[in-house]
Amino acid sequence: MTDKILNDIRVLDLSTFVTGGFATLMLANQGAEVVKVERPDAGDDNRRAGPPFIDGESPYFWTVNYGKRSVELELKSEAGKQALYDLAEEADVFVQNYRPGTAERLDVDYDAIRERNPGIVYCAISAFGQTGPWSERRGYDLLVQGMSGIMSVTGEADRPPVKVGLPQTDLITGMWAGFGIVNALYDRERTPADEWDGEYIDLGMLDATLPWLTKHAGRVFAGEDPTRMGTQDPVLAPYQTYETEDGHINIACLNQKLWREFCEALDRPDLFADTDFETNADRVANMDALEAEIEAELRERTTDEWMEMLVEEAGVPAGPIQSVEDALYNDQTEARGVVTEVERECADGETRTVPVIEHPLNYANADSGFESAPPELGEDNRELFREIGYAEAEIEELAEKGVFGAE
Repeated sequence: MTDKILNDIRVLDLSTFVTGGFATLMLANQGAEVVKVERPDAGDDNRRAGPPFIDGESPYFWTVNYGKRSVELELKSEAGKQALYDLAEEADVFVQNYRPGTAERLDVDYDAIRERNPGIVYCAISAFGQTGPWSERRGYDLLVQGMSGIMSVTGEADRPPVKVGLPQTDLITGMWAGFGIVNALYDRERTPADEWDGEYIDLGMLDATLPWLTKHAGRVFAGEDPTRMGTQDPVLAPYQTYETEDGHINIACLNQKLWREFCEALDRPDLFADTDFETNADRVANMDALEAEIEAELRERTTDEWMEMLVEEAGVPAGPIQSVEDALYNDQTEARGVVTEVERECADGETRTVPVIEHPLNYANADSGFESAPPELGEDNRELFREIGYAEAEIEELAEKGVFGAE
């Protein structure tokens, strides 16, 4: 057993897809035992999110479920519900992302779980939170990207709004959930045991996303109307993507020193001396003219040539636009051990290798990281109940009642 910070924490995860899954993934990376409670014979919808598929399963599912365990429970049956309650009695954390009202209908709401485990940390994730006029609406990442303002500032000025190319608001919400759960666990540690009364966390995706607006919210507070600017930045210049001879490169000059060094690397002292570009405020005000000047220079060489000249020789903050594959597999990620592999023992008896994207917390005095592959559906059905004290006959009775589905 490695010395991970959350080694003694057990989490029941009833969520599907990404919001709850990424939160509990973060906890698993820090050593928590995360048990995915899945629908019998179907499991988390994310198992089939695709294509592509590998051996009938979506690799997208892998990226949100490393290091977890899986148990199938039919929560619409009394036997399945009682089995869940027994698991909840042994848990520290309970996570679900049902639409408000669903947990109550299934009798897995906070009151029902707290009745069995008064000290539970219960996190309820939904699109718009448990209160307010929108609370019962269905909501997904695409909708929240639009409603949060993200899409209004993403894309080119003269083209329709676009969403961020990854499920950003799902991941934002998952990170808030992980943060909130750990805060609650810390509060438990600092509270005398006879005074700890558990915790209920109400987390809405829209609420979770709005704090990330930062500079755009600041402009609204100043009476301005943020708009789509392509890769240009509303408060910094040059801080955007430029075309090169064979691709694109990002340039990030956050202060006057970097602006001067960039102009020197371009051999364009006239740009630094130009009063239209004298200060950052001037450069922002004349951003289109500045872009034309810079891009005319950058189109003369390849991206690799500019990386050598700007980064290696001049120390200017710049970087290429990499493909996802190049982002995952390069000298830096290899040196840091970011992408690794784990073996997975499959139901058919074969051993397969699963790629793993490690999480970025590298402690000096504690371990972290994933040690096992994403679970196959229901692979811990029987073992988990043995661990909490069920006799073999009791486990067999659950199976016979269809609690585990068609094993």
